[in-house]
Amino acid sequence: MINGEILKNAIISGAHNINAQKNHINDLNIFPVPDGDTGTNMSMTVMAAAKALEDCDAENAGEVAKTAASAMLRGARGNSGVITSILFRGFAQGLKDVDEVNGKNIAAALGIGVDAAYKAVTKPAEGTILTVARMAYEAGVEASKENSDPVFVWETIVEKANEALAITPELLPVLKRAGVVDAGGKGLCSIFEGMLSYIKDGEMVEYVEDTNEPTIETFESAAAEFDDDIEFTYCTEFIVGRDPEIETDPEELRDFLKEIGDCVVVVNDEEIIKVHVHTETPGNALTKGLEFGQLLTVKVENMKEQHKNAKKNSKKTTKKKSKKDAPKEEFVFAEPTEEFGFVAVAAGDGMKDLFTELGCTNVVSGGQSMNPSTDDILAAVNATPAKTVFVLPNNKNIILAAEQTVPLVTDRTVVIVPTRTLPQGMTAMLNFDPEISPESNAQLMMDAAHGVGTGLVTFAARNSEFDGKKIKEGDIIALKNGKLTITEKSAVKAVVKLAKSMVTRDTSFITLIYGEDTTEEDAQKAYEELQDRFGTRTDISLVKGDQPVYYFILSVE
Repeated sequence: MINGEILKNAIISGAHNINAQKNHINDLNIFPVPDGDTGTNMSMTVMAAAKALEDCDAENAGEVAKTAASAMLRGARGNSGVITSILFRGFAQGLKDVDEVNGKNIAAALGIGVDAAYKAVTKPAEGTILTVARMAYEAGVEASKENSDPVFVWETIVEKANEALAITPELLPVLKRAGVVDAGGKGLCSIFEGMLSYIKDGEMVEYVEDTNEPTIETFESAAAEFDDDIEFTYCTEFIVGRDPEIETDPEELRDFLKEIGDCVVVVNDEEIIKVHVHTETPGNALTKGLEFGQLLTVKVENMKEQHKNAKKNSKKTTKKKSKKDAPKEEFVFAEPTEEFGFVAVAAGDGMKDLFTELGCTNVVSGGQSMNPSTDDILAAVNATPAKTVFVLPNNKNIILAAEQTVPLVTDRTVVIVPTRTLPQGMTAMLNFDPEISPESNAQLMMDAAHGVGTGLVTFAARNSEFDGKKIKEGDIIALKNGKLTITEKSAVKAVVKLAKSMVTRDTSFITLIYGEDTTEEDAQKAYEELQDRFGTRTDISLVKGDQPVYYFILSVE
C-alpha cells in the first residue's frame, strides 16, 4: 500500500526527474519557432507541487494528492503544464479521503484525470500527452484486475506510457517526419518514471539545480528607460454614443484627429464610436467627438508626467540588472467595485503600455516561450477592481492556464476571451461594448478578433525543414496566422514580403509592431516600405512594442 509519506516523496521524485530532463524535452519540439518550452513548463508545474509538499506532513494519501494538485493548478504553465495539472487534479479527486492507496485506487484515480484532460482540450489530438496518459490508464486498469499491488500497477502504467510514447510518431505524421516523439508525452513519462523510482525502490531522483532555468523573470525586461521627448502629451480615449440623426462619417473624425495628434484609433459600429489619440489638445478631440453624439466615457492621461514618474521610480529601485534579475510584477488585491475590468497577457514594455492604454487594468508578463502560470493570471484578476473581469491570453499556449482561474475566483466573474495573438487581443479590446452582457461581449470581441490577420517575424530556434527547404537555426522566418510561410535573410525583407501576402483590397489597417531586438532604423525602413506599397489605400501605424522573440508583429485588418 502507498501511504501519504510514500506518495509525497514519489511526486517530489517525479518533479526532480522531469526537471533534470526538461532541456532534452524542450529539444523535442519540432517547429522551428522559438516555442520549445514544453519541458520547462511541465517542470515548473510539477516543481510547484514539490515545493508545496515540502511543508506537508499529512499521512493521508488523499491529502497529499490534494496538496500537490492544488499547487500544480496554480503553478501550471502552457498547455502541457495545464494538462499535467488536470491529470493530477483528477488523480486527487479519485483519492479523496483515501488513507492508503492500492493498485485499483491508482488506476481509477488516473482515469478521472485522463477524462478531465480530454474534456479540457477543445480538439483533443491523438499522438500527444493525452494518448500517453490514456493508454497508461487503460493498462493500469487491466493490471489492477490481475494484481492490485500498487507497485505492480504503477510499473505497468509506466511501461505502457513509454510504449504509447513510442507510437506517437505513427499517430502524428509531423512527428514522424521530424523523427521525434511527442514532447508532452515524454514529459509525462519522465514524471511517472521519477515517481516509480520511489514507489518501487524507495529511491528519490536527485534534484539537479539549473542556474539557467527560464522563468517569467528571465524574460522580463529591466526597468524601462523612458524617452522624455514625447511629441504629444495627452493620451485621450473616449466613447461616443452615436446620434442616429447625425449622418457624419466617422472617417471625418479620424482625419481630424490625425491633424492634431498621432496613434489614432477610431472604431465604430451603428451605436458607438471608440476613439484613442495622443494629442496636445484633448479638448479639441472631445469637442469634435461631440459632433457625432454624446460622450459616454472619457479618459485623459498626461503621458509625460507618467513617464517622468516611471523613470524616477526606476532610478530609485533599479541598478544595472540583468533580465534574470528583473522583478516580477506584484499585484495587490482590489475589491470588485467597478462593473468591468480587463487583464491581458503581453511581453515588452511597449506592448504592456499599449494594452494599458486600450483599457486593461493589469497586464501579466508573458507570451511565446514565457507562459505565465495560472497563479500569475489569478493574481492579476484579483487585483482588478471589477465585478466582471475579462482575460485576454493572447497566445494559444496560455488559454488553458487562463481558463483554470475561473473556478478559483469567488467574489467576481471571470470571462476568458480566448485570443491567440496580440493583434487579436488589441482588436478584441477595441470592440468591447459596455452596454451589453459579459457573454455577448466575449462573443463580440472574439468575432472581431477572428477578422484580424497576424503576421510574425522571428528566428528559427532549431534546424528544421519547411516545404522541402532546409531551415537552419538562426534563419529569419515569418508566420502568417500561425503557419510558417517565409524564410528570408533579414527581418525587414521578411515582414515586407509577409505583408504582401496578407494585405488584400479590403484591408483598412496595418499595425507594425517592432520588438526589442529590432533597431529603430530597421523599424522605420520596414514602415516606409509598407507605406510605399500600401499607404495610399491603407492606414499604417508603427508601434514600438519591445516584445522579445519577435522582430516584428504585423496586424492586418
